[in-house]
Amino acid sequence: MTHPIIADLQSRYTAKRYDAEKRISQADLDVIYQAIRLSASSINSQPWKFIVIESDAAKQRFHDTFANKHQFNQPHAKEASHVILFAYNPNYTKDNYKKVVDAEVTSGHLPADMYNNMLDGAYTFAEANTDENGFNGNWTRAQTYLALGNTLHVLARLGIDSTTMEGVDPELIGELFKEELDGYVCEVALAMGYHKDGEDYNHGKPKARLAMEEILQVL
Repeated sequence: MTHPIIADLQSRYTAKRYDAEKRISQADLDVIYQAIRLSASSINSQPWKFIVIESDAAKQRFHDTFANKHQFNQPHAKEASHVILFAYNPNYTKDNYKKVVDAEVTSGHLPADMYNNMLDGAYTFAEANTDENGFNGNWTRAQTYLALGNTLHVLARLGIDSTTMEGVDPELIGELFKEELDGYVCEVALAMGYHKDGEDYNHGKPKARLAMEEILQVL
């Protein structure tokens, strides 16, 4: 099949080694950030926070979060052009959702007279995923993966390499980025940049996917 979307996805792969001398342009970063902001989420909840690791000081802090485990990902902390921490709100409340509904009215997306219906009606879905202690992190964490998937495709379209890292230490990230996270939790990060020629063993290899008939049924 020949299609730009398929070409994007065929070219996308998980980079294993980055060229620390190559940086993502500000113009491309602006596109990435806007794309993340425009990501979909259940009931448009947007229960997330994205922390960009850009400066040398921030890279050192992120590097330090690998002190106890997942050291195989540690080089990306300094070699990748940028890293984004994808964080979720583990206790998403109706007050949090109220900010979203406010934005929907302000933007013109939602008629003002529908405000209470949206606030009370849609939030019941969040309530259905909230336990007696107010924890709904399993639900909000899932929303961050919608943003992650969106970002991966955008990076492929821009010709920027990436590495999804679930191999991070949420506890140390929580400690060393406590102020920035402000109660949010980061369990996955995304390294972005440009692979190092001759040293990224995963670059240029063919895709290995299950056959279409094994995964797709048309009824």
